[in-house]
Amino acid sequence: MQSYLVFGLTASLGAMGELAGHERRGSLVWPGRAAIIGLLGAALGVRRDGDFSALDALAISVAIFDEGVPVRDYHTVETVPSAAAKSPNSRPEALRTAGTHTNTTITLRDYRAGPLYGISVAGEGLQAIAEALRNPHFTLYLGRKSCPLAAPTGAKVVEAETEEAALALLDLPPWRKNAVARTLVVDAALGEVVNDVPLDRKLWHHGGRRVAMRPVRIATEGSA
Repeated sequence: MQSYLVFGLTASLGAMGELAGHERRGSLVWPGRAAIIGLLGAALGVRRDGDFSALDALAISVAIFDEGVPVRDYHTVETVPSAAAKSPNSRPEALRTAGTHTNTTITLRDYRAGPLYGISVAGEGLQAIAEALRNPHFTLYLGRKSCPLAAPTGAKVVEAETEEAALALLDLPPWRKNAVARTLVVDAALGEVVNDVPLDRKLWHHGGRRVAMRPVRIATEGSA
């Protein structure tokens, strides 16, 4: 038997970051490692420039109970011509006089509506993290700050043989009791490469790792 921290993540809207350019911010169908470590750090009160070394050492698996419905939001971004932007002293005047000569761009933001995930964590300090998730220092959100959680995480430490068995002990929100996970995302020597390992949090640099999306059937108590 091994100790696992298990908790749920659900939100009206979630946005799990992927590689993005200026005009598009996409979303994965499950929260990556960097997002989960950042959420754990927020619960513990670790600031972005703080020490994440203990959290970086944790083993994390994600069960997809509901990947949510894709939603796209459109933003209009207006800027002055680049020549004005490069001359700070002239920028206020440029903004006043640009009129119809500004640069206008449409940017895209992708979200997932109504997603539900189960998270399994193995490693050191699980009880302290569970307590922090139940009483977080900072507000917890699923990806972007515009995506607060829709329910408490129900974090707890359990004893189980595998992460699948541990995730079956999840306490899901009452309105999602019938959810069943059919995909488990785990680290794997062979598998898809995802760039979600934090390397430099100030510069938002991430490294790659290999993951496998393993078919499972994880039914919690009360599931159909």
